Amino acid sequence: MRVLLSGYYGFGNLGDEALLEVIAEQVRRRFPAVRLDVLSATPESTAAKFGVEATPRWDLRAVKAAIARADAVLSGGGGLLQSATSLRSLVYYAGILRAAIRAHRKTMIFAQSIGPLDALGSMVVRRSCRGLDRATVRDERSRALLSSLLAQTPVERTADPVFLYDPDATIDLSREGLGPESAPYALVALRRCPSFAKGVATIARAVDRLSQTHGVRVAFLPLGGRSDAEVSTTVIRACRTAPMLLPEPTLEKAAAMIAGARIVVGMRLHALVLAARSAVPFLAVSYDPKVGSLLDDLAYPLAPLWETGRPAPEPAQTDALVDAALARHAELSAHLAAALPGVRALAERNFDALGELLREP
Repeated sequence: MRVLLSGYYGFGNLGDEALLEVIAEQVRRRFPAVRLDVLSATPESTAAKFGVEATPRWDLRAVKAAIARADAVLSGGGGLLQSATSLRSLVYYAGILRAAIRAHRKTMIFAQSIGPLDALGSMVVRRSCRGLDRATVRDERSRALLSSLLAQTPVERTADPVFLYDPDATIDLSREGLGPESAPYALVALRRCPSFAKGVATIARAVDRLSQTHGVRVAFLPLGGRSDAEVSTTVIRACRTAPMLLPEPTLEKAAAMIAGARIVVGMRLHALVLAARSAVPFLAVSYDPKVGSLLDDLAYPLAPLWETGRPAPEPAQTDALVDAALARHAELSAHLAAALPGVRALAERNFDALGELLREP
């Protein structure tokens, strides 16, 4: 049996590569007879790194042939069906599902966040995904939105598969300056967004507060490569202290760094997922509904450090939030640890649902 996976793979984005690593490992473990084919921007690299077959995502003839060979086509994980990035991106991912439905293949939206969607985006999803067999989404907001658009499709709320990623505790981080002798340290994982400039002063103030008031070393972790390094540099230049910028990490090192941190300041969703996975308290920068949805689904006790689309908080509010994160560290860590079994069970449910789909006649 062949499964074709469509997502933002092969671009070097660490969060999406983490998704692919977990998905590939779970499929091998649970469904050893299944051959996994991945649509990738760099198919040779993806095939070699993850031990899967890979098809060039921009070669429409190759994509059509991959759909024809597949028994089931999955769209996910990640945040693919949304109109915030561009209409072109949404049409691409929705078009893969439409082609698979027309080819009478089993189809599934897999572990996605849905939206935000404008009126045109909602119409694209509603029309392109008519006839979809099933869907799993990684937060309650996405479940409600997709259910409203696809009334005939079973939609389940699950959780991000990266909650199933297990960090390697034996990795030596001394060369990165984050070995045991360097504790405590904080990690900051940022990304570009349209209104980022409005949050620079708030993030820089939080970094300075961690360093000057609490004696926590701060390092910026560019999970998205050069683009993340550029926005991190913008914040570093606004700081009074001297945080460091780490080199782009491998997934293994990033997960180990996050697991060893005292606190994470996270804009990247998977920085927050990996922090929660290791019961590391965090301060979220909510640039997208999926970040707010993660906080809601975890019932996380702290408000975001900053939310795009809202006025920047007063300096005293930022200071108080940073102070609370450190003062309540044990409580926050215990809260995340208590939530983890349930979240991991929901993440496993993605693969249970896939198994049910594959067994359907």
